[in-house]
Amino acid sequence: MGKKFLLVLLWIGFPYTSFSQSTSITGSVVDSYSLEEITSVKILIEGTFLETESDANGLFIFSSEDIPEGNQVLVFTKSGYARQRMPVVIIKGETKNLGEILLTRDLSEEQRQIGTISLSDNELNEEEGSFDNLSGLLQASRDVFLNAAAYDFSATFFRPRGFDSENGKLLINGIEMNKIFNGRPQWSNWGGLNDVQRTQVFSMGISPSEVSFGGLAGTTNIIMRASEYGEGGRISYAASNRSYTGRVMATYNSGELPAGWAYSLSISRRYAQEGYVEGTLYDANSVFLAVEKELSKNHSLNFTAFYTPNIRGKSSANTQEVFDLKGRRYNSFWGYQDNEIRNSRLREIKEPIFMLNHYWQISENVQLNNNAAYQFGSVGNSRIDFGGTNRVVFNDQESFVGGGANPDPAYYQKLPGYFLRFEDNANYEAAYRAQQDFTDNGQIDWPSLYRANLNEAATGGNSIYVIAEDRNDDNLVTANTILTARLKQNVEFNAKISYTSLKSENFASVKDLLGGTGYLDIDFFAEGTTEMSQADAAQSDLRNRNRIVTEGERFKYNYELFADIAEAFAQVQYKLNKVDFFVAGNISQTAYQRNGLFQNGTYADNSFGKSERLNFTNFGLKSGATYKLSGRHLFTTNLAYYTKAPNLRNSFSNSRQNNETVVGLESEKFRFGDLSYRFRSPKLNLRFTGYYAEILDATEISFYYADGLSGLGRTGTTAFVQEVLTGIDKQHLGMELGAESQITSTIKLKAAAALGQYIYANNPILYLTSSSFDEAVNYGTSYLKNYHIPGGPQRAAQLGFEYRDPDYWWFGTTVNFFSHGFADVSPLTRTANFRTDADGLPILSYDETLAKSLLKQEQFQDYVLVNAIGGKSWRIKDRYLGFFCSLNNIFDVLYKTGGYEQSRNANFMSLKQDRERDQPLFASRYWYGNGTTYYINFYLRF
Repeated sequence: MGKKFLLVLLWIGFPYTSFSQSTSITGSVVDSYSLEEITSVKILIEGTFLETESDANGLFIFSSEDIPEGNQVLVFTKSGYARQRMPVVIIKGETKNLGEILLTRDLSEEQRQIGTISLSDNELNEEEGSFDNLSGLLQASRDVFLNAAAYDFSATFFRPRGFDSENGKLLINGIEMNKIFNGRPQWSNWGGLNDVQRTQVFSMGISPSEVSFGGLAGTTNIIMRASEYGEGGRISYAASNRSYTGRVMATYNSGELPAGWAYSLSISRRYAQEGYVEGTLYDANSVFLAVEKELSKNHSLNFTAFYTPNIRGKSSANTQEVFDLKGRRYNSFWGYQDNEIRNSRLREIKEPIFMLNHYWQISENVQLNNNAAYQFGSVGNSRIDFGGTNRVVFNDQESFVGGGANPDPAYYQKLPGYFLRFEDNANYEAAYRAQQDFTDNGQIDWPSLYRANLNEAATGGNSIYVIAEDRNDDNLVTANTILTARLKQNVEFNAKISYTSLKSENFASVKDLLGGTGYLDIDFFAEGTTEMSQADAAQSDLRNRNRIVTEGERFKYNYELFADIAEAFAQVQYKLNKVDFFVAGNISQTAYQRNGLFQNGTYADNSFGKSERLNFTNFGLKSGATYKLSGRHLFTTNLAYYTKAPNLRNSFSNSRQNNETVVGLESEKFRFGDLSYRFRSPKLNLRFTGYYAEILDATEISFYYADGLSGLGRTGTTAFVQEVLTGIDKQHLGMELGAESQITSTIKLKAAAALGQYIYANNPILYLTSSSFDEAVNYGTSYLKNYHIPGGPQRAAQLGFEYRDPDYWWFGTTVNFFSHGFADVSPLTRTANFRTDADGLPILSYDETLAKSLLKQEQFQDYVLVNAIGGKSWRIKDRYLGFFCSLNNIFDVLYKTGGYEQSRNANFMSLKQDRERDQPLFASRYWYGNGTTYYINFYLRF
């Protein structure tokens, strides 16, 4: 302590001799527990762009003519420590010595990891990722409401303000990570790297961000730069009964080394034979490396690479009949093979990412950041393909015979309700047998699939069943330049230009022949049309007819997608005594194209070769202001209007089979406004926000089997269709509240609430395409106006408390209420087709009152979840040993997290008939939340 005391005296004396005519602030930062100096603490004068860092001895100094006078607030932040705000009074021309500032360890830092490890089963298993790990997107924020949304609300698929992650931006080292295909970040690409993701900059909603124009759901920039990590290491082990059962992780950061080098290394493994839901395999490894070299005083070069290969077993959404027989943990996608669990639907991701970042401090107030990234690899989703057939030629007529029965144990024709579907001819014996078989077994019978294939092979036939994998092999190149310039003490200018190029190969491949020798590459279900025979329509590639494929070969579909995006963004921020405000704008150019590598038999003239090139020019404007009535009372408002190109997925109506683009495709439009009140005091922090948003001209594409279709010009009414919904308008309206009160030095109370209404604001247009009919069928208006948008509860509330003992143990609990969750409705049943018979004539027995009842949107029941978390840490010399544990849904409450209507019953008569059954054949399918779960983590920091 003597050396430190001498250094402080010298430091205090220095300003008087060298800066006697200027204003300055000095002090030192130390650990409240060990009283050791803390290096690299960021200190910011709130409401300005002035900031500095503590040096190797914990000392810091502000010395500038631009330091504002009067009552100011200093903000101290460092990863691993609790954020601290300190009021000071600045007098012009004087030096303010603050002495020692004590920072306490942030015990909740371990808790914040839960946001990235508690991925629920829906998030892991949805092919298109419609449920995303928003908790990870929010974990950078210390806002009370957003913390509640990240750690307690996210398990229910609650989405702040009703936006999913495609409405936000996720960046790493200034490089955007949102997938071009669906607009969403793919969290699996950096999962398991919690230790090196602690430095994050989060901009809520459309508030200003230095690295991106952003989106309605906010902007997060994860900084994974070697020099940003303090020296030291960390090892940990976690056990859970959620998505994975075990995790080991190790991280080491060098800190600053001689000759300006720094590096960081992190590795981890997560695993489970099955998670909370049956049969959900989890096998994930992660490795991270960052190396930085300070080339000169003003130039630094950082290289970052991470690779997180992972395999996850999916789980099924189930009808009420299935739930009643098998319970909330049932999953129809798996069965036993050689006494081991085998899931037929695995999602496998192998996409390494490499980044090179150049940091150039042009002057004291101007910094240029040049970034480049390359990502490649594959995303695969496996499934059982059972269209296996054999080719037969009789009287010079080619046809196909065979095709296996659906192996799904929960297929509707295998359930008891199927045998009771006719009230006047119920088969009770068959229903009883089906119930007993499903209750006792109810899983995929892998041995029977092998036997079926071996029997076919013995007679010279091909496999009936195979494991197919739908693959996306991407090559993505991104480059950008980000400029940050402090024009004045209170004015900052940000600008960015970026370019992204994607080449994506999309195909199905045979992953496992299940004991067979080959698989005939034709579509057994293709019916042909008036223009072609069934044999021609069945061909996946007319240039290679009746091809027998083996393991690893491509079949069914094979095409490329190309995307090129150029964008420019600029922003100016002003910070004045009473008002802060900003203005930002962007402009972008997006181009998409498809290149078919197979000539599909049904679409012989429009599947092979390149499609037309789609081009979109978009722009955006946003602005906001904060009025500081006093240091405690602040009012903030933000406004935005911008357009965005539709994502690649929703630009081609059936990209697997043809080059058709969506009819009338337009850029999406976004309008947004919010107004917030904030109160800040030593005892109470509060934020109340009201917001309104419109999303206009959106497009959605869905795939399913439908019965009861009219206007097809043929007798059959069942078809596998592509449903294209265009011109969708959505409205998001609501309020949110977050408050916390430090009752004593150890006890904190907190509350959060969200009151939202997210609805379709218009009646969009719907049309269907299918290989079963000659051309697209336009069903006109889909009457969706005022139906609720699905995606978790729209209302939520929380009450909780935390106790933090000075002896470094802590405990907290929350009570969380959820309501207004809705099932996804079928747009097709809300069209004129619902009133029309298969012959195209109106249904004579149509009952308007009954129809309204049938089409009423299902609202899920309200529920309350109680969670708890706690931990303890010990300091052993210069090391920290600790653990923490969280319990979720302590009282094992049963609740639905989501669901959707099946679109199989497309008209009034078929839906009425199905709903009147005790067990509807095509009832809605649901996902259920986990019961009581735990997560416990042990760690050592050194």
